[in-house]
Amino acid sequence: MKGTKRPITVSDYKIAERCLRGRIVLIDDDAEIVSAMLVLFEMEGYYCESYLSAQDFLQSDASPTSKYPGPWCVLSDVKMPDMDGLALQKLLIERENPPLILMSGASGAYEAVAGLRTGALDFLIKPFDTDVLLAAVESALWKSSESQAFVLSHSNAKERFSSLTSREIEVINLLMRGKLNREIAEELEIALRTVKLHRQHAFEKLGVLKIVDLVKVVELAKQA
Repeated sequence: MKGTKRPITVSDYKIAERCLRGRIVLIDDDAEIVSAMLVLFEMEGYYCESYLSAQDFLQSDASPTSKYPGPWCVLSDVKMPDMDGLALQKLLIERENPPLILMSGASGAYEAVAGLRTGALDFLIKPFDTDVLLAAVESALWKSSESQAFVLSHSNAKERFSSLTSREIEVINLLMRGKLNREIAEELEIALRTVKLHRQHAFEKLGVLKIVDLVKVVELAKQA
């Protein structure tokens, strides 16, 4: 039936839990390597989805299917038919630009340098040590978490700032210019107690306690 939502299953909850730890997009045309990595990442508690070509991933990523929240990264081979890892990297930069780890067993210094110069987080040469691989993935997922937190802070700051009244905005603008409560009262021609009340309400809405934190939140709101 059109518009009917699929019921949430136990499998959905398990996937969501793994995605909170980290979602790894694995792209490699070597089925044996993909199979071995899937087992490794499964044992480490990550959620891993694999593709045998960059095109398969791009088509899947372009679909309207929802993604579970959590940090994610792309782990891609460089030497692949049709579209190699460096070409994929260029497309990813234009899109969500997730942390990218490139890997190869045949490419030389050119591919490694080119990938790192254009934003790849790491370049692994096959065969690589398991600990080295997991350390690279952990670093990529940490970077993804930091990026998501930064975007969220911008969004929250804008929402909090939009809840202020025009008078509260006037008061905090003067506070950020170094004005004292008494000076603000004189400039706005309102009572000192009224200034303090507006200041208190503004601080509560923005979730700050100090002027320095106030400045940071306002700057984030303006950038959002």
